[in-house]
Amino acid sequence: MDEEKQKRIEEHEVKETYGVDKSNEYDASEIQVLEGLEAVRKRPGMYIGSTSKSGLHHLVYEIVDNAIDEALAGYCTDITVQINEGDTITVTDNGRGIPVDIQAQTGRPALEVVYTVLHAGGKFGGGGYKVSGGLHGVGASVVNALSEWLTVQVHRDGKIHQMKFSRGHIVEEMKIIGSTDHTGTTVTFKPDPEMFEETVYDYDVLHTRMREQAFLNAGLRIRTIDLRAGREQSDEMCFEGGIREFVTYLNTNKDVLHDQVIYMAGTRDGSMAEVALQYNDGYNENILSFANNIHTPEGGMHEEGFKRALTNVLNAYGHKMKILKDEEKISGEDCREGLTCIISVKLTDAQFEGQTKAKLGNSEIRTLVNSIVSEKLEIFLEENPSVGRQVLDKALMANRAREAAKKARESVRRKTGLESGQMPDKLQDCNERDPGLCEIYIVEGDSAAGSAIQGRDSRFQAILAMWGKMLNVEKARADKIYGNDKLYPLIVALGAGIGGEFNIDKLRYHKIIIMADADVDGAHIRTLLLTFFFRYMRPLIENGYVYSAVPPLYKLTRGKKQRVAYSDEERDRISAEMRGDNPNVKVDISRFKGLGEMDPHELWETTMDPERRTLRRITLDDAVKADEIFTILMGEKVEPRKEWIESNAKYAVNLDI
Repeated sequence: MDEEKQKRIEEHEVKETYGVDKSNEYDASEIQVLEGLEAVRKRPGMYIGSTSKSGLHHLVYEIVDNAIDEALAGYCTDITVQINEGDTITVTDNGRGIPVDIQAQTGRPALEVVYTVLHAGGKFGGGGYKVSGGLHGVGASVVNALSEWLTVQVHRDGKIHQMKFSRGHIVEEMKIIGSTDHTGTTVTFKPDPEMFEETVYDYDVLHTRMREQAFLNAGLRIRTIDLRAGREQSDEMCFEGGIREFVTYLNTNKDVLHDQVIYMAGTRDGSMAEVALQYNDGYNENILSFANNIHTPEGGMHEEGFKRALTNVLNAYGHKMKILKDEEKISGEDCREGLTCIISVKLTDAQFEGQTKAKLGNSEIRTLVNSIVSEKLEIFLEENPSVGRQVLDKALMANRAREAAKKARESVRRKTGLESGQMPDKLQDCNERDPGLCEIYIVEGDSAAGSAIQGRDSRFQAILAMWGKMLNVEKARADKIYGNDKLYPLIVALGAGIGGEFNIDKLRYHKIIIMADADVDGAHIRTLLLTFFFRYMRPLIENGYVYSAVPPLYKLTRGKKQRVAYSDEERDRISAEMRGDNPNVKVDISRFKGLGEMDPHELWETTMDPERRTLRRITLDDAVKADEIFTILMGEKVEPRKEWIESNAKYAVNLDI
């Protein structure tokens, strides 16, 4: 082979594997300067996380956050979020209204600057806001940049000011269109279909987020309205009890240990923190933290301060009341079993990690939360000894269960030789060792697993066979999980541990694909597995590593031609196509009864070939809703499950029973 041909082959392999073209030179011509809002349209994910469904809804949150900031400043009491026909959005508030006078630095109206200039706003120390969620000043301008069109009306100083934009550009200069007797801002926009994968809004997603904001801002009234034909609905929310009511709501379908929600709050140097908590008899902790009304799913300093204080207070109280022996100590994990807690802090200079604000970095807020909880929780326990006893007893039971889990884990490791790297017998591993290139199919049943093993691409596809119904972890502690003969092979195969010791850096596959039959039993297996992942390996879902395979429902045959269909509608369409101009020709249609019925070639072509398969990524758009659903479907209480089934039975059509 000549050198030039070899070079071309190597360059092609590099591009295929890493997406890099070595043949291109890197010089000044490669450097681009993006003007105005071009940067947002070029890299929208940097500003709203993604251009998927979550990014679409994030546009609404950015506008609502500005209204919430007005509420935090003490000027806004009512917010309305409305989905209009055509999936446009209108957000209205009764705050002060965005300033419309000339902004000195630019010589342009402040309203124009807010919607056309990145990092422009009243949240950088100019005195507009002491506390704010939108600290980067990019929210309004980003929404403008990613909208096909946007109209903003400001009620201020007795006049209605209006301005119109399209994809970030001004199409109508600011003008006065009428008079008004109140103040506030109304923003209407249409997401740009050029920028988003889909532009249909989900009312439940928006309503859930708005309910969360109503809980976090006691007394703030928020309305959600859907005006689309056939989907009309509306809700109004106002919670005078604030985060106390939030905790009560989260524990609705759980059996609580104590009726009273424990509430603690305090201020220091312009910052404020409030904590509400209540224990239930479950085994999972549910801590939701917020900074300036922004959910911080990765926690941060406010969570650290709370956890440290909770552990210290409960240990000190346990020793003082002689519930704990002199040398006995309960861990933080033990103290948080069955805990539902909301932590909300508000501070002047919030330091978030990134525009998506996943984690709070202010060290001073850790001190504030720690001191509030340390002081006030101790007082509460002194005044309510029966609650203190219940909480300590539960923590001690958790401690014993954790020790039992440790022994069970060590016992299983000895029996399976885990330390030596031995994998489960039911695992047929792949050859690739880079987790980013590996995927594992979790398949129920030996026959389906056999077809999957024969049909797979063994270079990067691993198969783990499961059999029978696995443990419902909603009703079990970790010690039961380690000893479970169905779940433990999965834990070993994934390699990242569970619960408090879960380490995603040790994960052996970055695609975990649940492949179950398209029937009731398959749905049950998926639910059990997802409950397990949600409760004990949640980062898998948060990082987008969990998928559900979509096997075909029908096989259509005409002579030697065969095709498959994944729905009734597709079956009818393909059947018509196969008949063509001869409607009387016979097309045999058979229903796949299960994955085990497919031969290896069929399974590969329909469900496993990356070029042709369909995978559904399991997402965690709303942790509160997910927790509620798993509690209802898999928890101890029967009545909420019965109500849920009765309410949703109308959606369960064409089930294979």
